[in-house]
Amino acid sequence: MGVSDVGGEEKKFAYSKKNAYLCSMAKTKHIALDFEIDKLTNSIENTITGENCPTEILLATTEDIAQIKEAKAWQFDWSKEYRTPKRKTYKLTTIADPQTIQGLMSMEIEQNYVRMHLIESANFNIGKNKVFLGVLGNLVAFACRIAFERKFNGAVAFYAKTKLIEHYKNALGAVHVGGHLMVLEGHASLSLVNKYFNQTSNA
Repeated sequence: MGVSDVGGEEKKFAYSKKNAYLCSMAKTKHIALDFEIDKLTNSIENTITGENCPTEILLATTEDIAQIKEAKAWQFDWSKEYRTPKRKTYKLTTIADPQTIQGLMSMEIEQNYVRMHLIESANFNIGKNKVFLGVLGNLVAFACRIAFERKFNGAVAFYAKTKLIEHYKNALGAVHVGGHLMVLEGHASLSLVNKYFNQTSNA
């Protein structure tokens, strides 16, 4: 097989995967996400001291969700998301302060990729007076790590608002598949995993 033939096969494979993502995700309702990647850090970074703070990402508990609902400081209805079948809600905290949730993400394991439904920083990590940088990058990297562990080549798919499609291309290396659908996989996903978790995955 010649070089030109290999290129053709790669394009054919990419087109096939694109159709698979579109067909799978078109079957369910979705929210176009508008999260901002403020900075890709080695962990999360204190905006005042510049210190990198080690983090932990765990499944949110019913107690966490009750606390979030009572606080009324989050944009999305995380109680509803937590109750949605097949979806898992994860919380990000610092090792030093495990009681304070810095960010949340909801995702679902599909047949050959991870689908990211919702992602949000705590309100004190939004705006010019935010406490930490890198919260949402950390959560996206975690989704990529799960996608590698599931042997999905790091494939993470999500819907993006039109105005942020270029931002996700530039900040994350995500590919615009079509419509509002974006996909992270392969080397782009691996780069995020290695940056946040300092480990090697098989791309």
